[in-house]
Amino acid sequence: FFFGKMQYRTLDIEGPHWEAQTQQSHNKVTALTALAVVGCVALGVASVSSPATAFYAPATLRPVVGTPATVPVPRNVHQQRYETAYAVSLGSETDQFAGAATTQYNAASPTQSGSLPASWSSVLVCAAAAVAGAMAYFLRPKAKPAPEWAMMTTTASPEFTSDSAKKQIGNDAFLNKDLMARAQNGPGIVNKSKLKIGVIGAGLAGMVAAMDLADAGHDVELFEIRPFVGGKVSSWQDKDGNHIEMGLHVFFGCYYNLFGIMKRTGSFDQFLRLKEHTHTFINEGGGIGELDFRFPIGAPVSGLQAFAKTEQLGVGDKLANALRLGTSPIVRALVDFDGGMDMVRDLDDITFTEWFTRFGGSRGSIERMWNPIAYALGFIDCDHISARCMLTIFMLFAIRTEASVLRMLEGSPQTYLHDPIIKYLEDRNVKINLRSAVRDIVHEVDADGKPTHVKGIHISGEQEARDFDVVICAADVPGIKKVLPENFRKIEMFDNIYKLDCVPIATVQLRFDGWVTEMQSVERMMNVSGDQSDGRGGGIDNLLYSADAEFSCFADLAVTSPGEYYKEGEGSLMQAVFDSRAFERSEEQIVQDCIEQMHKLFPSSKKLNCTWSSVVKLGQSLYREKPGQDKYRPSQATPVPNFFLAGSYTYQDYIDSMEGATKSGIMAADEIIARADALATLAKEKAAAPAAAAV
Repeated sequence: FFFGKMQYRTLDIEGPHWEAQTQQSHNKVTALTALAVVGCVALGVASVSSPATAFYAPATLRPVVGTPATVPVPRNVHQQRYETAYAVSLGSETDQFAGAATTQYNAASPTQSGSLPASWSSVLVCAAAAVAGAMAYFLRPKAKPAPEWAMMTTTASPEFTSDSAKKQIGNDAFLNKDLMARAQNGPGIVNKSKLKIGVIGAGLAGMVAAMDLADAGHDVELFEIRPFVGGKVSSWQDKDGNHIEMGLHVFFGCYYNLFGIMKRTGSFDQFLRLKEHTHTFINEGGGIGELDFRFPIGAPVSGLQAFAKTEQLGVGDKLANALRLGTSPIVRALVDFDGGMDMVRDLDDITFTEWFTRFGGSRGSIERMWNPIAYALGFIDCDHISARCMLTIFMLFAIRTEASVLRMLEGSPQTYLHDPIIKYLEDRNVKINLRSAVRDIVHEVDADGKPTHVKGIHISGEQEARDFDVVICAADVPGIKKVLPENFRKIEMFDNIYKLDCVPIATVQLRFDGWVTEMQSVERMMNVSGDQSDGRGGGIDNLLYSADAEFSCFADLAVTSPGEYYKEGEGSLMQAVFDSRAFERSEEQIVQDCIEQMHKLFPSSKKLNCTWSSVVKLGQSLYREKPGQDKYRPSQATPVPNFFLAGSYTYQDYIDSMEGATKSGIMAADEIIARADALATLAKEKAAAPAAAAV
């Protein structure tokens, strides 16, 4: 595995750091060579000789994915097991993730057709990685300058006053678990100068910024166009009491900032349900392929054995995977994280497919594994998603054991994520105005018509504008494009926002009269009697992926998030997210297609009836993570001194996600807090000066 580090000498696309890399590699090659050989042999021997280990089973044993009706598993048992493991993975003891060691296995299920047993696959995959690295070392050319295009800056370099905001960007931010404590404890500063701050948008970014600014002593008011908060993480109830969501929301273990906010509002320990440390693929006909990260040793070994043992790929694709990932920036990051991350950033101008297939990756791996993951991350496939986006996530998985751990809310985002934040804000006299569309941002301009100062905002239906010392626009990409005055585009940073576009999604919810994902027992699948709350319903209690359906990711919310989605006497509430492949179809057709594809993945579910459905279309959701977009993401601090941005699309070294939104809100607030005295002085000067030209 470590041999692959040497492959960088042979690549023409890996960035401007070659000479330094070569020198460092020469210094380390002897130690890495020995470590590679010993590691590959040890892992291979372990996988062959330990079929009875409690942590994993050979390929002839398949997980029992349903919970037997006669053996209910209370939630507190799962919580105790996984919370202990997660605490270990966060570093309170040895960094390992050994929690989920009690999965049942069914010896009756055959291995995947045409594949070798997982134990021998492990040996072959590890050996392939070692051979690839050895070849790269012995065949490496001398260092040469990087291509001219690779020297170009691909991201904005915002100049922050706040040291705290600076900690959210750069390589250290990926591994800095202290960010959770910062988010949990708040800014730790109360400014002497009190500012009147208006926030446009009450999604996660806007609400998180408001939390910090209120704690710093400022007068904060939010304006949200919808009748509910949450932005792209919104949920609401229909007239019949059904909870409706936009998207399917999963919490990765590396969401340090968001977890800190949830600890601050008291929702982390109460309202997040920890899942098995596996990523599960459902194939046509009910076949299951897993990336099973449960292993006595944490990252990167847990990830290596997960890829080596997965039944989602055949031996040939596993070997191709090992070759490409073994020669990727991820390997360098294990011994030189800064260098590895710099190389990942340099890959924003090509697609993941281009990067993956250029040096050994197979098309089969993309179609059976990487495409479902890409769709789940950004709702576009590997042929169109940036290599930087995908490798950023892989980097975190390789370095941090907990990064690949999944959690889901107890119920709807409104109840279990947003309501605690709303209470926190209201306790600090923050006013949230719903159904309040911002019609215009009132501002001053210079002789060239460029904005120089924001005076306030104009709300639709109101005659007078509302004055603010500071304004934060925490809208999403389509929102900020609508609210930004046209002359703001005279400033390059704002004009670049219009180069970002978004992907459409359709969120489908289907209620059935039985348990769709229960494939071990027809009797269990049909049994909805009695109290099956608290995750005791039949089937798979985890996020699911599929390469054989048009929805990128899906889950049975009645099992994964039963607090509000389980209904006594009813079965599964399947929630699936369709991307652009199905978006243009009618809602009726999308529902029908979703039912048919569910039956294709879970053949036994054809015995069940769909009793209720919902479709929510969002024409512009996440910004499209296509190549070349990272450089257009704006910073939170802007050239207009009292105007700031927040939102998951803004630059914060992470992808468009709940964690990205949280990071951006904290960064915007930190910068305002750091500049509070100067902003207060500016507000007084503007108030005392003669009226300037405003538009």
